Amino acid sequence: MTTTAADILIETLLEWDVQVIFGLPGDGINGVMEALHKRQDQIRFIQVRHEEAAAFMACAYAKYTGRLGVCLATSGPGGIHLLNGLYDAKMDGNHPECNYTFRQLISFSNPCL
Repeated sequence: MTTTAADILIETLLEWDVQVIFGLPGDGINGVMEALHKRQDQIRFIQVRHEEAAAFMACAYAKYTGRLGVCLATSGPGGIHLLNGLYDAKMDGNHPECNYTFRQLISFSNPCL
């Protein structure tokens, strides 16, 4: 089996003792979702209905447990929706939180150009 960037990301989070990730699946993070699925016995993914909720949940998790809060969303609007929760964590002080957004690179070839 080939190791992907998503596998390395999740392995790194496990090394940092991350136990929970809050997020919303999307096309840009399918690889990450698969990496999480392969390690579902080691790390828990909590699916939310809106990216902003994921960020606030990660913030609250960090505040009340003292652990790293992690939120995950796809690129574009999904990443922007994380900002309110991240700003909340920043304004509260020393509550660690990290967010991840991903963008797939798509190449197009046009023989007419």
